[in-house]
Amino acid sequence: MATCKEQVYSNDYFDFIVYYGDVEKIPAPGACIQRIDEDYDIFYYPREGQPPLDLNRYTYSTIPKCYGLLDQTALEASGILKLQNQPVLSLKGEGVLVGFVDTGIDYTNNLFRYSDGTTRLISIWDQTVTDGTPPMGILYGAEYGTDKINQALSSENPYELVPSRDENGHGTFLAGVACGGEDVPNDFIGAVPEANIAVVKLKEAKQYLRDFFFIPEGVPVYQENDIMLAISYLHNVAAVHGMPLVICIGLGNSMGSHGRGGIFSSYLNGISTKRSRAVVVAAGNEANSRHHFQGRIAPGVEYEDVEITVEEDMTGFFVELWAAAPELYAVSVVSPTGERIPKIPVRMGASEVFSFVFEGTTVSVDYRMESSELGSQLIFFRFQSPKKGLWTIRVYPQSTITGIYHMWLPMRQLAAGTVFFLRSNPNVTITTPGMAAEVITAGGYNAKDRSIFADSGRGFAVTGEVKPDFAAPAVNVYGPGLRGNYVTYTGTSAAAAIAAGACAQIMQWAIVDQNNPVLSSAGIKNMLIRGAQRSSERTYPNREWGYGTLDVYHSFEVIRQ
Repeated sequence: MATCKEQVYSNDYFDFIVYYGDVEKIPAPGACIQRIDEDYDIFYYPREGQPPLDLNRYTYSTIPKCYGLLDQTALEASGILKLQNQPVLSLKGEGVLVGFVDTGIDYTNNLFRYSDGTTRLISIWDQTVTDGTPPMGILYGAEYGTDKINQALSSENPYELVPSRDENGHGTFLAGVACGGEDVPNDFIGAVPEANIAVVKLKEAKQYLRDFFFIPEGVPVYQENDIMLAISYLHNVAAVHGMPLVICIGLGNSMGSHGRGGIFSSYLNGISTKRSRAVVVAAGNEANSRHHFQGRIAPGVEYEDVEITVEEDMTGFFVELWAAAPELYAVSVVSPTGERIPKIPVRMGASEVFSFVFEGTTVSVDYRMESSELGSQLIFFRFQSPKKGLWTIRVYPQSTITGIYHMWLPMRQLAAGTVFFLRSNPNVTITTPGMAAEVITAGGYNAKDRSIFADSGRGFAVTGEVKPDFAAPAVNVYGPGLRGNYVTYTGTSAAAAIAAGACAQIMQWAIVDQNNPVLSSAGIKNMLIRGAQRSSERTYPNREWGYGTLDVYHSFEVIRQ
């Protein structure tokens, strides 16, 4: 166990996600294995003696992706306060567990305590603590239950007993918006102030992954495998306590096909279909980043040029081109000085590396067919030390019906510099895992003037699913900071926290109060969609608004009719 814990934290070991729907269960000599569930494992392999990380030697789906935070008076607009104060329903989350996978929580804040000073937290699993006792069946981190947290709160120095801190504030804010208690002097109350809370503080991504994806120093990012294990942990905590569970995820990235496939999305779909479970995710803030290009090559056209502006010399960036089966494309790359690599023939598994003499730039191009992404073609470009200027990816149709393909650059805050498509498209910019079919995806709007939050990720999914499901307040949302104060956040993770609170209200009514004990996550989503407020000036479903704006009180009015 001690050796495996070292491998989890050490940059000298690769992390790989193994999905057994793709491969048979095989022994992993020299690796420690962390079980997520019966379908997913994490393998930790020593890097020494292994080839460097690239898509030629390792599959796209096994390499953990890095997820960033989706951030840059809401409850009344969402109908939540009406349900809290409705004398018969009085839905404040009692008996429901709300789980957060984020930067941690300030568990000492009075918003997360009962009136007698004891905690409302069921548990904290802090993945960053290396010398504590991890949860059962998990190799790393430290778990703190209710008794331990209460013991800490009654001591002079709580952090000597429970050394889990939220140094960022993002997790504390989301937990406060969704579950914070009432603070009358500061005019604050969370969506479900009587809900129980469980928190996973994620450890940050290993350096080798940050280097591979060119993530700037100091930007908080988290590994896909750690997030998946956190979801599994919250599911198991809820099962042990026999409580319905709402999971709030305010993380994302712009990788993947933006359809209903992918390992993480598939895993969340599986959790969402379980009884008494709901997963709420943010739509992301990428609509105005100019990091999406949608191509369409008409019949008879030889190629299409996709131009990428690099505004400064930078360490690197990557680009993903996705095309749904049976579309197939080949590519070449043209540098700012006009140097061009020849068209690379389509051979699945082909990998080429090119050096541009005048720019001093290295570009690797990998062709892949991703079974976890419904057989989609992936062309993965990795630009190392790109020079300032206009880079062009030339796309050649090889076998097409629609001629449609999509390309995405990294999520804005995960890019190492200013880079964007010259002819960008703001649609299909919802971040992963927001396109997952079964999860509840919240876009963002400004509750003050009822306008869309301009950066809110837009749908739809490339496979046709309507995303986002609805929009919730995301601009200047009021919530707790790290010093016992209050701050405002703008971003769709705040919208996800508000939506998670609405889901917990429905969970209390349906499961805890036994009004509809078989209600599923799909049923909760349908209730919220039916109750969403819609403007006569728009058509629905809508790429920006989904099915309208969140109004959970109206959802109950609809089922009463």
